[in-house]
Amino acid sequence: MKRIGILGSIGSGKSYVAKKFGFPVFNADKEVSNLYKEDKKIFYKLNKCLPKYFNRFPINKNDVVKAILEKDHNLKKIIKIVHLEIKKKMNKFLKSNRNRSFIVLDIPLLLENKINKKRDILIFVESKKKDVFKRLKKRKNFNYKIFKKFQNIQLSLDYKKKKSKFIIKNDFTKKTVEKYVKYILKHI
Repeated sequence: MKRIGILGSIGSGKSYVAKKFGFPVFNADKEVSNLYKEDKKIFYKLNKCLPKYFNRFPINKNDVVKAILEKDHNLKKIIKIVHLEIKKKMNKFLKSNRNRSFIVLDIPLLLENKINKKRDILIFVESKKKDVFKRLKKRKNFNYKIFKKFQNIQLSLDYKKKKSKFIIKNDFTKKTVEKYVKYILKHI
């Protein structure tokens, strides 16, 4: 099984691009959202660590935002708890798809958490900043301060771009993305 890792900034269209390959996709953001809604174990761990913010289940995203904005080290505490569980879910996903020729990893902190392997095919999704902000502002509950905090814990986009074997210049049109995906599939 070959692994395709999708890299890029928040709001660059990574999840859209990941789906366009037509292979099974592990979407870490979706998994985190599911954990908050369905996993009492995560709730209890967060409640024990940060009881002021996590005192009802299912976990409300507004409580997560409040915790992150009030104290800088809260984000690290949350990540430590949540990412351990996400890694387990990713391993289950990999195991259940081990007979597939390709899988796609849509994990925002793929390189930061050293989840990538040497042989992974890394693809960087590049988008114009103004287009990204236009899209992010349309998102329900977009918070610029949260965006900056997450941006600060990520490696630089230049570094991710250099590490990538392919670059998709995303102009947020289906035609452009499909053209790049077709090219990449031909060359991997």
